[in-house]
Amino acid sequence: MADVNLQNAFGSNLKIGFIGGGNMAKAICEGIVRAGLVTYDNICVSGPHLENLKDWQSRGATITSNNGQVAEWAEVIFLSIKPHILPAAVANIYDTGDVSKISNKLFVSILAGVKLESLENILKDFEGARIIRVMPNTPMMVGAGCTVYCPSSKATNTDQEIVKKILEVSGVCKLVPESMIDASGALAGSGPAYVYLMIEAMSDGAVRMGVPRAMATEFAAQTVLGAAKMVLTTGKHPGQLKDEVCSPGGTTITGIHALEQGGVRAAIMNAIEAAANKSAELGRKH
Repeated sequence: MADVNLQNAFGSNLKIGFIGGGNMAKAICEGIVRAGLVTYDNICVSGPHLENLKDWQSRGATITSNNGQVAEWAEVIFLSIKPHILPAAVANIYDTGDVSKISNKLFVSILAGVKLESLENILKDFEGARIIRVMPNTPMMVGAGCTVYCPSSKATNTDQEIVKKILEVSGVCKLVPESMIDASGALAGSGPAYVYLMIEAMSDGAVRMGVPRAMATEFAAQTVLGAAKMVLTTGKHPGQLKDEVCSPGGTTITGIHALEQGGVRAAIMNAIEAAANKSAELGRKH
């Protein structure tokens, strides 16, 4: 197979495979199906336990426990598994597929910390394999994702366009050097969890002051959504927007003071650093 042609890729015939059918794979797939780029008829997903893939099957995707079937059939293959499972997953490709039929494939890795060099090494027996490393996040499920990607030297411009097209239908998608992947993933990939924690804490605070829980959570989530939209649409520095809310001697600056006393700014910075370091550690380990 030659490079997948972008002109034809998003008709009805681009075959996309997922080795691993977890939440991130579902988020990516849901985005491209919702955008009309492919249908579930052209999706094949593998996992060790077929009962965990029933939701995929109910939507029309082909499911299998054989990674080799996915690798043979698909033109674009997402490696959507945990880093420590990669060796066993690739071994299963060899055990259940015909390596001679797995050539000139585009592999897209969402494995945290696993560098392109390691991916190229473990996939070296698949002739003509091209690899793109990506770090997506789960808000892709609602069309508000933030993803970064980095291609290997063998990945063509068309490969990059296809991956970018697949990912940007569900939010922001940016090309970055591999040196930035771990830090970007710590921000965009892990960041939603930090925001959920903040929303929960804001809701708790309102409940403590007498607001009903459902209303408090809705208000907290909407407030975060609105603040994020202000940053993106106004182009103003977050610090400037913060200052615009803080009236002298008012309630907001009093709340900001309490946050600073609690070290919230340093705690969030430390969280990003810790997640980035953990990603790099996973890459070294696996």
